[in-house]
Amino acid sequence: MDLQLAEKTAFISGSTQGIGYAVARMLAREGVAVTLHGRDAAKLATAVETLRGEVPGASVDGIAADFAVPEQMERLCAELADVDILINNAGLFELKPFAEISADEWRRYFEVNTLSGALLAQRMLPAMLARGWGRIVFISSESGVNVPADMIHYGASKAAMMAVGNGLAKLTRGTGVTVNSVLGGPTYSDGVAATVEGIAAATGQSVVDMKQAIIGTNQTSLLERFIEPDEIAAMVTFLVSPRASATNGAAVRVDGGVLTSVV
Repeated sequence: MDLQLAEKTAFISGSTQGIGYAVARMLAREGVAVTLHGRDAAKLATAVETLRGEVPGASVDGIAADFAVPEQMERLCAELADVDILINNAGLFELKPFAEISADEWRRYFEVNTLSGALLAQRMLPAMLARGWGRIVFISSESGVNVPADMIHYGASKAAMMAVGNGLAKLTRGTGVTVNSVLGGPTYSDGVAATVEGIAAATGQSVVDMKQAIIGTNQTSLLERFIEPDEIAAMVTFLVSPRASATNGAAVRVDGGVLTSVV
């Protein structure tokens, strides 16, 4: 199927690895000119060169900024050119007991996971509406619906992200602009892989066995394995295409069947 994305432009936050990078790579393969983002300039440069090598002829640029630093967020918004597609993927996550989450950590999670996407949408949406076409996707999580007891700050920030997306969609009424959220499930991103590998090494188990042991504790997973970043990216790529013109204001599940309630 031709997704009709050739010559579109996209900015993907948090895209030096994991889901963000997978989305950027898939969009580049569809002919989209992509701008990657990361907080580490050296890592970002490596990701840009890697993607150029993986997709010869693709238009790939990068811009560095730490979304936890307001001045850097403001600079990025000022420097970033208008794009057809905005993917809000940047995010923090960690396991932490509720009693140990500091006020500074609460602020940092909402600044990076929620506020960054809201500010980028605020920057990009007016031009999209003026052109009569655009796509904004928030990469949320099933944890924003079924908030984990050991990641309450993360789950709350992802729930807020979905709320922002839902509200923004109402501003696109009667236009060719759409705003949607994607609810990913347990995904074997680079960060998760590093954690799993560390636990496996500490306990003397193989990575394969450790992955299965972890996902096996999730009694509602229908997939019964970790989701791959490319599986999230495939849904995102469809949602940002003209083929998905009737999907707006939605929270689309790519959770492997983890959620048992209707979103």
